[in-house]
Amino acid sequence: MSQLQPTAESVFSIRGVTFTPRTLAGVCFFALAAQFMTAIMLAAAMVPGYDFGAAAISDLGVFPETALLFNVSLVVVGVLNLLGGYFFYRTHGKRWLLAIFALAGVGAVGAGLFPLDTGGLHGLAALLAFVFFNVQAIGSATRLDGVMRVLAVLAGALGLVFVVLMALGDGGNAAAFGPIGHGGTERMIVYPVMLWMVAFGGSLLEKGERSSDVRETA
Repeated sequence: MSQLQPTAESVFSIRGVTFTPRTLAGVCFFALAAQFMTAIMLAAAMVPGYDFGAAAISDLGVFPETALLFNVSLVVVGVLNLLGGYFFYRTHGKRWLLAIFALAGVGAVGAGLFPLDTGGLHGLAALLAFVFFNVQAIGSATRLDGVMRVLAVLAGALGLVFVVLMALGDGGNAAAFGPIGHGGTERMIVYPVMLWMVAFGGSLLEKGERSSDVRETA
């Protein structure tokens, strides 16, 4: 059984080279997550004394050493999610799922354009991204089966649980953060869904290449 429920797909041509929508979606999602995870690890290493447990991820968008790297990476996350969400939409045709990808992408772009030190807009955009990146994983599970479907639900559900814990902690109940602190709680919102997107992107790439091979030999 395929891990991506099949629908009729169009083909995109770029300078004479044809790509299926799922191949392009796979490229976007894989690149999105891989570059962001790399950027935040590099940025954290560049700031002396950066505390993964106490410091927010968005603090990396304020430090002079890392602000450009982090904020540009975050905008790239949003843009690639918008593009990837559209290409993925071309494989399934569900507008509600496209809307979820769009909301997550807009949240990431907004969080990158308005860093933590600019005030309330950053918090609103970051919350939008936190919620809808995890919701999009769960939503994508409706178009998947097998292992990738299970991973999508687990990653999205885990992220949303930690969104709730972060809200409780930020609301004054510091015990909700547990031993991992605010920074660790944020990372449990972000890391699982980003790792899932690497796997999901790779899966879409593999399915897209297989579709291209079948079409060329038909």
